[in-house]
Amino acid sequence: MQSLDRRAFIQVSAATSAALFLPSVLRAQDKPAAPKKLRILILGGTGFIGPSLVRAAQARGHELALFNRDKTNKTLFPEVPRLKGNRDPLKDEGLKALEKGEWDVCFDDCGYFPRIVEASATLLKDRVGHYVFVSSISAYAATAKEGMDEQAPLGTMSDPSVEDFGPEGANYGPLKVLCEQAAENAFPGRCTNIRPGYIVGPEDRTDRFTYWPVRAARGGEMVAPGAATDPIQVIDVRDLAEWMIKVAEGRKLGVFNACGTPKAGSWGETLAACKAASENDTRFVWVEPAFLAKHPELELPIWSPYEGETKGFHMVSNAAAVKAGLTLRPIAVTCKDTLTWFQAQPPEKRKKLEDKLASDAEAKVLEAHKAR
Repeated sequence: MQSLDRRAFIQVSAATSAALFLPSVLRAQDKPAAPKKLRILILGGTGFIGPSLVRAAQARGHELALFNRDKTNKTLFPEVPRLKGNRDPLKDEGLKALEKGEWDVCFDDCGYFPRIVEASATLLKDRVGHYVFVSSISAYAATAKEGMDEQAPLGTMSDPSVEDFGPEGANYGPLKVLCEQAAENAFPGRCTNIRPGYIVGPEDRTDRFTYWPVRAARGGEMVAPGAATDPIQVIDVRDLAEWMIKVAEGRKLGVFNACGTPKAGSWGETLAACKAASENDTRFVWVEPAFLAKHPELELPIWSPYEGETKGFHMVSNAAAVKAGLTLRPIAVTCKDTLTWFQAQPPEKRKKLEDKLASDAEAKVLEAHKAR
């Protein structure tokens, strides 16, 4: 998975002059905390992070508006105003619905290309007090070193105008870096860039983490990658959302890694929690990375070898986020809730993962592993 001096501060005199043209919410930056009731704009709001973010904000009594294409989960949150448009100003209605209105904070959880983020951030900079962009730990240039914090070198790309993730997603991280920069440039001193690790939990339709509790629920012998003591870092989407609201309320600025605490959890503990979620007779067969590398037909999501270039991928420091109020629920709760959510989905939404688990790829690897 995948260095830029991204903090271009404006001079104090320029900032003071610009403040004269901003709404009162922007001029009150010396206050230690955000207003009790925030006016929140969410770009998106109906995908994966968005619904948890809406619920977390509603639980705290904040006022909400969603900006999206009104195509995903259209029946969600009928009580919340929706501004219809497109993140890309060159498509459909573009950003016209955002040309009016003032908000205390804007959450951008669906920005992947810097041109798109620049467009929304620039349009909103005089009418929003605080811009919170959801980036990724894939923004880091390398993941071999354990304990990386927010100062670790970032990924770069030769052509920043490319709007394509590239082979095997090689551009994803560097593009997120450029998106962070676009947000910071539009909101100097008023921006928070959050770099989550793997975001997991109920409503995740990528099947990345969902694979593990669903597979454990099928029982029998199951490939367990690496060693039981290898680290795994994930963050429950609900924990991320609740903390993001705290970030807005406390006006926490800067960059934060939002992921699990290094070495707080292991693959052994996580898979045991997956097994316990269904109380099945699953038996784990731990298979070393070198052997798995010879069998790419078996895709094991989220897992990365705890060695070489990926040794630090599940060992990123979250100390700054924890200091800023991040709390994490037990992995057993996430596993149980994810399995319960998946099992409640209609057959057509379970099909992709169930078809994958029904293939003979895992059985062939287990057979080859025993026959070595």
